[in-house]
Amino acid sequence: MTDTAAAAAAPDTGPDTGPEPGTVIRTRGLTKRYRGGQLAVDGLDLAVPAGSVFGFLGPNGSGKTTTIRMLLGLIDPTSGTAHVLGRPMPAAARTVLPQVGALIEGPALYGFLTGRDNLVRFDSADPTADPRTRRARVEDALDRVGLAAAAGRKAKAYSLGMKQRLGLAAALLQPRSLLVLDEPTNGLDPQGMREIRTLVRELAGEGTTVFLSSHLLDEIEQVCTHAAVMARGRLLVQGPVSALSAGARGRLTVTTPDPADAARVLAEHGATGLVTDGDRVSTDAPQAGVELGDVNAALVRAGVRVRAFGVERASLEDAFVALTGEGFDVAG
Repeated sequence: MTDTAAAAAAPDTGPDTGPEPGTVIRTRGLTKRYRGGQLAVDGLDLAVPAGSVFGFLGPNGSGKTTTIRMLLGLIDPTSGTAHVLGRPMPAAARTVLPQVGALIEGPALYGFLTGRDNLVRFDSADPTADPRTRRARVEDALDRVGLAAAAGRKAKAYSLGMKQRLGLAAALLQPRSLLVLDEPTNGLDPQGMREIRTLVRELAGEGTTVFLSSHLLDEIEQVCTHAAVMARGRLLVQGPVSALSAGARGRLTVTTPDPADAARVLAEHGATGLVTDGDRVSTDAPQAGVELGDVNAALVRAGVRVRAFGVERASLEDAFVALTGEGFDVAG
């Protein structure tokens, strides 16, 4: 079985009582330790709401791909439990996997076959697939990912982005309750990335829950309704994307020909994280209860010529850095 073809609540550490109503993925204490003692995933308590587009975030080596492999029954956990679509994994893999489409770490393709024939081969290997509708489903999947015109070319001649599209098409050959995507826009140009984001939204609108691992924070922020952040194998936070962003402070920016004076006044008013860049002075947004108008008035009283003054809301990247204390690299 290839990876391609196979396939918010706060963490708690209570005993496993099975899946929660309204969740498509639920793990409790999920742990994976490899030989030699390497701890890849450490006591993961994850809850993915049904109907959500769920972003799975974390820096290199954080345990995301290992988690996905355990969820799909590709590797066994060392301890803990995982329920997918209400069934325990990997025990219920034969029941669960036909309802799951997956693209993990890039597609496994037959280079000597055309894109179309690859999908026919994948579909033929699925015991639940109706051979009478195979050709129509293959053509529909190719069209949905923008490969209809290239369907007759051999897969070995495909670019990386085209291979990603073909892998996604394989995951979409059948109606899916859950779609698991690991870096689905890898190798795509900006237009291709927009098309995949649109497709993900369409699938979610049709009732498919999408579990999306990506190193592109902007991509997660644009398309996901919920997200979880991991670091060093542990879950740091999970919940609606809007709530995660709200947990980080935004930035107050002042544009002025008097940056030194502006920085001094802001520091006198308790500003933190001051950064001066040319005629722009930025700082962490004031804590709740501080009136921005008072800060602006203080600048004017001090003779600072204010050309622009405003607060930029915190992004998901700001929240990630605040949680992990590090920048974002590539998928783990």
